[in-house]
Amino acid sequence: MFLAPRDDVVGERADGVCAGGERRFVAASGPFSHYERRVAVEPDGDGRAVVTETINFRLAVPLWWVAFVGLYRRALRQRPRPGRQPWWAAPERLDPQAATVLGLLCSIAIVAGYLGTLITQTLTFAADEFEASSTAQGATLAAVRVGVLIGLVLAALADRYGRRRLLLASATAGCLFTVTGALAPNLIWLGASQTVARGFSGALLLLIGIVSAEEMPAGSRAYAVSLVTLTGALGAGMCLWVLPVADLDERAWRLIYVVPALGLLVVRAVGRRLPESRRFVTPHVEAPMAGHGRRFWLLAVSGFFLAVFAAPVGQFQNEFLRDERGYSAAAVSLFVVATSTPAGIGIVVGGRLADVYGRRLIAAVGIVGGTVGAVLMFASSGAVMWAWAIAGGMVAGLVVPALQVYRPELFPTSLRGKASGIIETITLSGSAAGLLIAGTLDDRWGGFAEPMALLALGPLAVSVLILAAYPETARQSLEDLNPEDRLPEAETTGDHLSEPRGP
Repeated sequence: MFLAPRDDVVGERADGVCAGGERRFVAASGPFSHYERRVAVEPDGDGRAVVTETINFRLAVPLWWVAFVGLYRRALRQRPRPGRQPWWAAPERLDPQAATVLGLLCSIAIVAGYLGTLITQTLTFAADEFEASSTAQGATLAAVRVGVLIGLVLAALADRYGRRRLLLASATAGCLFTVTGALAPNLIWLGASQTVARGFSGALLLLIGIVSAEEMPAGSRAYAVSLVTLTGALGAGMCLWVLPVADLDERAWRLIYVVPALGLLVVRAVGRRLPESRRFVTPHVEAPMAGHGRRFWLLAVSGFFLAVFAAPVGQFQNEFLRDERGYSAAAVSLFVVATSTPAGIGIVVGGRLADVYGRRLIAAVGIVGGTVGAVLMFASSGAVMWAWAIAGGMVAGLVVPALQVYRPELFPTSLRGKASGIIETITLSGSAAGLLIAGTLDDRWGGFAEPMALLALGPLAVSVLILAAYPETARQSLEDLNPEDRLPEAETTGDHLSEPRGP
C-alpha cells in the first residue's frame, strides 16, 4: 500500500529511489504547489519491516490555504479510499492553477459581495434622511438595475479582450464609484452613483463565474460556484457587520459607503497573481448566437421569474423588519446574519450534490423550499419568523451552485460573456419589475406578506421548467457541451481539450 502511487486527495506518480533506498512520489495531479512523499522500508530482522512515510506539501491556494491545510494534512495521513474525495474537497481533483485561480476568485468575490449588497442594506436608512416612501425606494432599487447595461458591455468585451483585464477593471471601478455614494445629497444622486457602481460590480460577478467555469474540471464546477458564493456572502456579511453604524446618526449610513476603498487593496493583490483563463487563450472559433436560442431563453426566462420574487425578498427584508416588526439597525443586522449564515450549509451541500448527482433535481427542490420558506417568513413574527427564515435560506442555498453554473456551461467561449450579460440584463429586468410591484403593493396593502405570496408564483413555475426542459450538464466537459470549442486538429484525431491541464 505505501509503495504504490496514491489516488485520493492527490494523484501521485513514482519519481525514483532516493539515496538511502527511499521511494519518492510526487504529485501528478492535485491542488499542490509542492508535494513529495518519501517511503523508507527497513527490515527489523524477524521477517517484518518498519515503514517510515514522510509527506511534505504546500497548497496552491493563496490566502485560503489556512482553511484547508488541516483537512488535507488529516486526509494525507488517513488515506481516503482510492478514487474517492472527502466531502469537503472538490469532487474532481483540481490542478495547481485551478486551485490558485479559485483562491483568488474567492478573495475578490468578497469585494463583489460587499458592493452587491450595500445599497440593499442601507437604502432604508438613506430613505429616512431623504424622507422617501416605499414606492420611492422600490423605484430607486429598480433604477439601480439599469447599471446591468454596463455589465453587459463589459462582459461582451471580455469575450474579445480577455477575462482577466475586464475582471480587474470592473472591480476597481466598482469600488471607486461606490465610494461616491457617501457624498449623495439626495436619493436621486445616490441611485445614480450606485447604478454605475452596480454595473461594474455586476460585471465582476459575471466574470468571476465565467473564469471559475473555464478553469475548473468537469466534476467540480458547481463546487467552485459554492465556494465563490460563500466568500461573496462573507463580503455581504461584512456590510452587515458595519450596518449598526447607521444607528449612530441619521447621516451615519454614509460611512458604510467608504469601506469599499479598502477593496482596492484586494484587487491589487489579486491582479498580481491572477492568470488569464486557459480556455480563453486556447484557440477557439467565433461562434454566432444563432443556434443557441433554446438554451438562451431557458436561462433568461428562468432568471426573470426567479428575480421577480428573489429581489423583493432581499431588498425589502430590512424595510419589513424595521417597519412591520419594529427592529433597530442592530436587530436587523443580527437577524440577517443569524438567518442567512446557515444558508452556507445549503450552498456547500448543493455544490457537491449538483456535481455528483446532477443539477436539475437539486435546483428544483431548492427553489420550491426556499420560496415557501421566504413567503412564510414575511407572514409570521417572533421565533416562527426566525425559524422560517433559517429553514428557507438553507434550502434555497441548494439553488445557487446548481443553477448559476448553467450560464457559463451552456455557451461556447466566444459567447460566454455576451450571453451571460444579456441573460443578466433580462434577469435584472425581472428584479426591477418585482421591486416595483412589491413596493407599490406594500403601500396599498399595508404589508409585504400578500405581495410576496403573489410573486412566489414565478419561481414555482421555474422549478417545473427546470425539471421538464433543462439539460443535465454535470460531469461533462465544456467542449462536450459546446462542440464549437473543440480544436480543429482535435476533430480529426477524436480528441479534445476535455478539461484544463496544468500550467
